[in-house]
Amino acid sequence: MAKVLVDGENVRRSVWPNIGRDELERRAAAWGQEHGHEVIVVWEGPGTADDRIAGEVRRLDGPLWVVTSDRELRGRVADYVERVVGGGSFARQL
Repeated sequence: MAKVLVDGENVRRSVWPNIGRDELERRAAAWGQEHGHEVIVVWEGPGTADDRIAGEVRRLDGPLWVVTSDRELRGRVADYVERVVGGGSFARQL
């Protein structure tokens, strides 16, 4: 079972029409249950979602996946995660 950190805004805006925040939370949780993963949707808050995700991958035990299409974030987390999934690819699986 992997912990899957989802860049919420990045994923919800990666498909048209955009996925609502609550809908993304529900669909991501259902996807996690179906596939046996713990899904954590990260939103902007104290600090950017990118900074929060980059910090979490250093703190959490693996296996870890990150879902984002942000190239800069992908580069920041690449050495710490088992897998990086594109935001649009993930959204279409939901």
